[in-house]
Amino acid sequence: MPCAFLGHGTPMNVIMDNVWTRTWQNLGHQLPRPRAILAVSAHWCTRGIGVTVMDSPPTIHDFGGFPKQMYEISYPAPGDPALALRVCELLQPLAVVPDGSWGLDHGTWSVLCKAYPAADIPVVQLSLDMTRPPKFHFEVGARLAPLRDEGVLILGTGNVVHNLMLFDRGGDFAYDWAQQFNEHIRESLLAHRFEALVDYQSLGDAAALSVPTPEHYYPLLYVAGAAGRDPAAIAVDGVTSGAMSMLSVTFGL
Repeated sequence: MPCAFLGHGTPMNVIMDNVWTRTWQNLGHQLPRPRAILAVSAHWCTRGIGVTVMDSPPTIHDFGGFPKQMYEISYPAPGDPALALRVCELLQPLAVVPDGSWGLDHGTWSVLCKAYPAADIPVVQLSLDMTRPPKFHFEVGARLAPLRDEGVLILGTGNVVHNLMLFDRGGDFAYDWAQQFNEHIRESLLAHRFEALVDYQSLGDAAALSVPTPEHYYPLLYVAGAAGRDPAAIAVDGVTSGAMSMLSVTFGL
């Protein structure tokens, strides 16, 4: 299977038709059909690593202040407890906690609603251990790479640039620092300079402003780690509202 990182942006994308959502729809047709999906979302942050193990993961509406219809959306994809146990096996001796309380957060279901609207592919979520440095997340992704040969789509969702303090909801522009950081990451992906992805903070102020907190950036490291030598292809790109990058990349497609 290929692996992919998708910039998910605002949850409102799930009820919109735009260049981002059409890209997700197209990828659902272009990718080989996975037997299951392992999702790493910006919105499940933990101390330690968790993996969902339930047969029927709930749809989590982990946001506030949105239209009523957003809270009525359900993505009833089945879970895959066997895949969760396989993840635990691959990550040994790291302690991975089987979790029966989370489910599918909007970082996962907002893109899957477009890519796989039938919700008939099993989905398991892996949490982000926020006590760990960037290199750890890249290495975990690399250890999960064998899943690709087992028919599993490794999917990361977040945003390369994500600064809500400087987000301009009505602005069709990009701050210079956001554009600089986004271009640096895109070029590093295409050139397979994965060490630059891990050492993203070396870009100084542009990195500090683009990634004020790392949870939206870390899912990219899992996908890059799982990519191996496969070439990268940019599925869609662009910085919107000043401070949010929708850069999305596939490997091995």
